Amino acid sequence: MTTQSSHVSPILVTGAAGAVGSIGRNLTEMLLAKGAKVRALVRREDERAGALRQLGAEVMQGDLTDLIAMHRAIEGCARVYFGMSVSADYLTATVNTAAVARHHGVEAFVNMSQMTVTQMRITESTDSPQHKLHWLAEQALSWSGLPVVTMRPTVSLEGFFRLFAAPGVRDADELALPMGGGKTSPISAVDVARAVSVVLEDPTPHIGQIYNLTGFESADLENYARVLRGARSDDPLSRRAPLRLE
Repeated sequence: MTTQSSHVSPILVTGAAGAVGSIGRNLTEMLLAKGAKVRALVRREDERAGALRQLGAEVMQGDLTDLIAMHRAIEGCARVYFGMSVSADYLTATVNTAAVARHHGVEAFVNMSQMTVTQMRITESTDSPQHKLHWLAEQALSWSGLPVVTMRPTVSLEGFFRLFAAPGVRDADELALPMGGGKTSPISAVDVARAVSVVLEDPTPHIGQIYNLTGFESADLENYARVLRGARSDDPLSRRAPLRLE
């Protein structure tokens, strides 16, 4: 195992070419704006990868589950941001990336998890496969011996409201989200990326910490409908869509 010098090495950002609400893309832009060297890992070469190059990032194509690809991506990097959409390969990708990061002696491994993991214990689980994978990934990282910093944001503002809620408001003047009568405090990907960038700038004081990231208030669907009313001339109604765990 070798140890990289953070003064001359790039920061690896996974998921750097993400779509709407992408933490990785926002993080890449912020780090570059601060003068940091960034190695942006993308799954495919497309216009988004080209845009990252224009910003000044070193773009590398690779799959998080591919051992050889992750050696190429991590070699020479002292700090790693790991973020990935939950899928059947999520746990494999987490362990694969962690194993390679440990081999190369990174000084900081920032893991993007989610707030719901806070409610889980070794004796308390959930019906959600996504939540289980995040919890298991955190367990694996805690055993890895890596210098991990864990970020646990609440629901994504962009994903929850711009993607899920927008069609109902636009087509039926109705705010319908799968949260029943519960409350949530959505947070923007920009704010999450800003917090991660601060950690990556000087990770030493943050190693071993878990940061729960929320929006400025926790509220129910009626409250968010009222917020939308303040931004529109008409009045979107709220409707409690069935609460589904996926």
